[in-house]
Amino acid sequence: MKDRWQEQLQILLNCDLKSQFPLARSLNRKLKFFVGPTNSGKTYSAMSKLKEANSGLYLAPLRLLALEGYEDLKTSNINATLITGEEQIFDEEAAHICSTIEMIDYDLDVDVAIIDEVQMLDDDERGWAWVNAIIGCPAKQIIMTGSVNALDAVKKIASYLNEELEIVRFKRKNELHLLEKYTSLKELKPQTALIAFSRSEVLKLKQKLQKSHRVSVIYGNLSPEVRRDEARRFREKKTDILIATDAIAMGLNLPIKTILFTTHTKFDGVSKRAINVNEIIQIAGRAGRYGHHEEGFIGATSRDTLKYLQKEFFKPIRTIKPPFKVKISSSQLEGLTSYIKTNSLEKVLKFFIDNMYFDGPFIASNIASMISAAKILDKKNNLKMEDKYMLSQAPITTKSTIILQAYDAYIAAVIKNRIVRYKPSITLPKKAVTQRDLLLVEDEVKKISLYLWLSYKLPELFPDSVKASITRASFNNFIEKSLKSNLLDEEKNNTKKFDNSFRDRRRKRF
Repeated sequence: MKDRWQEQLQILLNCDLKSQFPLARSLNRKLKFFVGPTNSGKTYSAMSKLKEANSGLYLAPLRLLALEGYEDLKTSNINATLITGEEQIFDEEAAHICSTIEMIDYDLDVDVAIIDEVQMLDDDERGWAWVNAIIGCPAKQIIMTGSVNALDAVKKIASYLNEELEIVRFKRKNELHLLEKYTSLKELKPQTALIAFSRSEVLKLKQKLQKSHRVSVIYGNLSPEVRRDEARRFREKKTDILIATDAIAMGLNLPIKTILFTTHTKFDGVSKRAINVNEIIQIAGRAGRYGHHEEGFIGATSRDTLKYLQKEFFKPIRTIKPPFKVKISSSQLEGLTSYIKTNSLEKVLKFFIDNMYFDGPFIASNIASMISAAKILDKKNNLKMEDKYMLSQAPITTKSTIILQAYDAYIAAVIKNRIVRYKPSITLPKKAVTQRDLLLVEDEVKKISLYLWLSYKLPELFPDSVKASITRASFNNFIEKSLKSNLLDEEKNNTKKFDNSFRDRRRKRF
């Protein structure tokens, strides 16, 4: 009996990843990689192929890009469906789907599929989704788009799959120049983007520059809708300066002529470090948008940062190396839970990373956000393991009290099988006065995203998706208006009373 148990465990712990996707294996797939730098037309060419197909799938790295792909197809009079973690627009007559990459349906085959920004397979948190899509996407023709640093990785995965791979190289459509002198903030010209690496620095620069410039801002904590509105204002020349984090490095096509780095260091979630050549190239590539400018320029607002750019910019980019990270699947979770005889998600995840072996250039990996969520979920009684697995993948951040409190309440609802109505945690004033006021509203929008994600997974328990979406629109409108006004970056004596009353209006129920 013990020997049989050990044999079954060894079978479970040794995985040939490609066998997990039988539909993809049955299609005799052809792989293509449209490889090239930003502003080379590779995604445009891929979308053209998608439009010619009888059925197709566009897998986007961001909800914003999935929406843009959906609108592009609709503009071309092609029926399309949009599916993301928090919104779905279904068209029963559509044979084309645009979705975020995590929402792929591995049981629905199409003629052509685009896997966008394939270099994201190296991302610590989300890379598994690109690995799974490359291996398991059920399409007769797979078109990957991405930068050259992913070329070796794509070749290795194609070799493991024993599938035909065609490489189509694209060149940048116009030249990109590194400026010889740094540019002070007093010398900024229209159609310039300033790059900082934190929300607070972006808002500080906005406060400093809005006296002499019309300013748009883009940073990661903003919802896709607000980022899109800020980008639109810059695109339509209602603003002349864009201040952004590296959130502009992916997917936002803007008429930027010059990109100026305000610093060459960033906090990466673990420590403060200098940015690398891959990050510089990805951001800098947004300068000199083809069709708007004949050439692009990159530089810095300080002598030290410019010197660093001049040293790093011409280095060869870092090639993505195997092994490529793989997340635990629901079937593997079920099997390991049974063998370990535990209801602790954290223990199963740790066993998975310590013991799982994959054929091919892959390695078992745990996602930091799942581990953080598992520690919360394991403290709850009467929560099934499959529910823990689902809830551990919810879009949460442990940095926000609003979101953590909501997450806790939503977990309790799942345990008790109780319906949860969406209710805002805050009441909006006429405008935000301080950056903290704005942050509360940004976090409330993220809480809405969490509710909408759950309404997709468990619609019978979280039925207020329409109400939540309407509320999100009003909150986003508030954020957009606030970003156009002056925001104090510190609490002042004459605003403390307002700020305290604003926080007091937060409601306790979630």
